[in-house]
Amino acid sequence: MNPKTAEAVELLQALIATPSLSRDEARTGDRLFAFLAEHGAAPERLHNNVWARAEGFDPQRPTLLLNSHHDTVRPAASYTRDPFAPVIEEGCLYGLGSNDAGASVVALAETFLTFRTRELPFNLVVALSAEEECMGEHGMRALLPALGKIDMALVGEPTGMQAATGERGLVVLDCTARGKSGHAARGEGINALYIATDDIARLRGFRFERESALLGPVGIAVTQIEAGTQHNVVPDVCRFVVDVRTTDAYTNEETVEILRGALQSEVVPRSTRIRASAVGDDHPLVRAATAIGRNTFVSPTTSDRTLMPFPSLKMGPGESARSHSADEFVRIDEIDEAIALYEKYIEQLAILYA
Repeated sequence: MNPKTAEAVELLQALIATPSLSRDEARTGDRLFAFLAEHGAAPERLHNNVWARAEGFDPQRPTLLLNSHHDTVRPAASYTRDPFAPVIEEGCLYGLGSNDAGASVVALAETFLTFRTRELPFNLVVALSAEEECMGEHGMRALLPALGKIDMALVGEPTGMQAATGERGLVVLDCTARGKSGHAARGEGINALYIATDDIARLRGFRFERESALLGPVGIAVTQIEAGTQHNVVPDVCRFVVDVRTTDAYTNEETVEILRGALQSEVVPRSTRIRASAVGDDHPLVRAATAIGRNTFVSPTTSDRTLMPFPSLKMGPGESARSHSADEFVRIDEIDEAIALYEKYIEQLAILYA
């Protein structure tokens, strides 16, 4: 095991052994702050987010953000191992957050330290953020304004070190159809359930005019419905929930307004902040990835890149299928590969910006 990989694995073991559920990541924040400080990186902190700038920061140059998150979900009930015991067996490091996204955190931290004092045609910032798993207000949403101007980002999430050039956004709609109650036997009232089912039928066949070249059509799925109090009363209210997977063809707000105009029911979005993210093949972020042999794809999962109003690419060690699963693990050779590929990626990006 080379020294960088050994150091990264040791750091990841310390992170696994320190519970860091979303909104309770102070101790892993302490550990990451200390790690960067020990290597002379002059880290800064906001809430449980830790970040540092490389030397020679020049506001005239573009800035590349290296980002991953150190918070975790709660361990699944079906764990057969202690989720906070970092055990290495047959080349695999087990533990909660090892794959999502501890391996990316430590590999990006090592990459940042490698380039921290080197001359690059862009500024380099590393941000190890909190509250990603819950999209919390003290995570990336709070951190971005503190970082200053960012022009592009490399986001570490388990992708098998392939390059996710896009991911859909998400808007959940709470819809309410309103009618008038009456006796079912006499056919009285206005049946809110019928209004709702008409709207649901409309949604099943609804098509937006524009379609994203990368992400395809907006996805719409009705996932919950509730109506009625008893068998002989025409329901005056029917509520249903719509899961909308948005794309870069429309803003989330535009998507909501278009659907609102198409339905009879009241439409209220729970949030519009989880936005679609897409970066074109001609952007240096993508060109650098393909130049080092990475395949591009559209990710089915969301990440903090949905909060980033600048071009971003998602790429990191591990596999998405292991995330949030019992007995989570990452392979040591995946961390080793990630450090090597991240270094090649930064070098290739530097060539493109030279």
